[in-house]
Amino acid sequence: MAKYLITLAVLLTLASGQVALSSEPAKIVADREAAVQTESVRIDGSALFQVRGISAHPARERAAAIADRIIALADDPELKVDSIVAVESDHSSDIMAGDRFIMSVFDADAELDKVPRQILAKVYVTKIRATVEAYRRDRGSRNILRGAASALGATLGLIALVLLIDRAFRRLIAAVEVRFTARIRELQAISHDIVRTEWIWGMIRGSLKAVRVILILLAVFFYISLVLSLFPWTRTYATLFLDLVLAPLGSIGTAVLEYLPKLVFLIILFFVARYALNLLRAFFLGVERGTIRFSRFDAEWAIPTYKIVRLAVFAFTVVVAYPYIPGSESPAFKGLSLFLGVIVSLGSSSAISNIVAGYMLTYRRAYKLGDRVRIGEVIGDVAEIRLQVTHLHTVKNEEIIVPNSTILNSHVVNYSSLARTRGLILHTTVGIGYETSWRQVDAMLRIAADRTAGLLKEPAPFVLQTSLGDFCVTYELNAYSNDAHGMAALYSEMHRNILDVFNEYGVQIMTPAYEGDPAQAKVVPKEQWYQPPAKPDDQTVDG
Repeated sequence: MAKYLITLAVLLTLASGQVALSSEPAKIVADREAAVQTESVRIDGSALFQVRGISAHPARERAAAIADRIIALADDPELKVDSIVAVESDHSSDIMAGDRFIMSVFDADAELDKVPRQILAKVYVTKIRATVEAYRRDRGSRNILRGAASALGATLGLIALVLLIDRAFRRLIAAVEVRFTARIRELQAISHDIVRTEWIWGMIRGSLKAVRVILILLAVFFYISLVLSLFPWTRTYATLFLDLVLAPLGSIGTAVLEYLPKLVFLIILFFVARYALNLLRAFFLGVERGTIRFSRFDAEWAIPTYKIVRLAVFAFTVVVAYPYIPGSESPAFKGLSLFLGVIVSLGSSSAISNIVAGYMLTYRRAYKLGDRVRIGEVIGDVAEIRLQVTHLHTVKNEEIIVPNSTILNSHVVNYSSLARTRGLILHTTVGIGYETSWRQVDAMLRIAADRTAGLLKEPAPFVLQTSLGDFCVTYELNAYSNDAHGMAALYSEMHRNILDVFNEYGVQIMTPAYEGDPAQAKVVPKEQWYQPPAKPDDQTVDG
């Protein structure tokens, strides 16, 4: 009764499909045919043929029921294989084993293979007969014993292979260690212990051990697959086990083959971008060396400009390459990109501000390498200019690292920029009483400047009266120097000479201010200039 109900349902479905197909466009028909559900009838892991299903009786249930009937027939030793035949009816070809029903072949089933129903039924009969014979043969005592012997041999072979692999790799590791240890030590000596012997050897030994483990795992995998395939009860699991490993490998291989055109595009894009960057680097190096010149473009700008252009080329290359990157269109890739973008934007605001400030300082020409500068309260020589920070070396041999954003927001005094061409003016002040002629003070200060080695004779030093205070007149000595880096030593020498000249002429320096004239002028007589521990040769100090 169930057979006839299934037949009637299939016929009704096909009849309604015929009417619908006659009135629907060809594209819809093709889509429906592609959406037909089919399932393979499997015996001991081997697929015999595919069957079609309907909503009331899905393909999976139909295939499982047919497989159960075939197994039941194969388990019945009284059943003759020749009794399996196809019996024709008006609407189907029924495959029977005597009076036992196996399956029905409908016209809808034949549509899958584009052959008449009767021919498809004969093919199914042949396959079912062969399957029953193979089922019985595989479960015979002789085949079971043969499978057990083969499994035992495979087990012994696996043990021998594992031992062989382990022994071979032990000898290989020992040979590599003997052969390459001396070379690795030479590399360590050349690199001044940057590359250490134990690091290199650990990496090589780890790689060899990883290869050994992979080979052993492959051997175990093929052993398990072989043993499972030797017995009919586990043959299905052997197929599943193979599919578990080989299916991902097949998918990877297919994906790699499909990705090859994109990979070729990325390789070509990489070499084009690299060639363009090499051309740009050669161009800007020429600008830096002066072989290529542009008006109003300093040579110091060449490398920073190259870095900006390089970043632009890199960004353009990434934008072009993005659609060709594997998985770039997946939601996971987009989500990860968005997450990384948020992290970078939140965590690198200060870094980006320092980078922007570094480029702005470069193009402002605030300073260059070797200049003596003052940034805020720090005075030192510019030792290194980086994208985010500037390194200063002070006269006290200190290294001070200043963020570029801090430099951009504070004033910078460059002592070296004009000292090379127009001279740097070193200046110092003294306070002298009103009883001393300003002409005398002016002359004495000029004498002190003339005695100071390192100060320029031209332009000549000059003296300014900067203020008329309550107790003294403030004089400022100004002298030119083209050595900004010797400022500390020049100031010290200048101050010593001022003291000597004023002591020679008996003029008292009134700084700091006083409330009354002392009984004796506060001057140092010449005979006391070299009181111990001073010595006559104490004239200068090293800068």
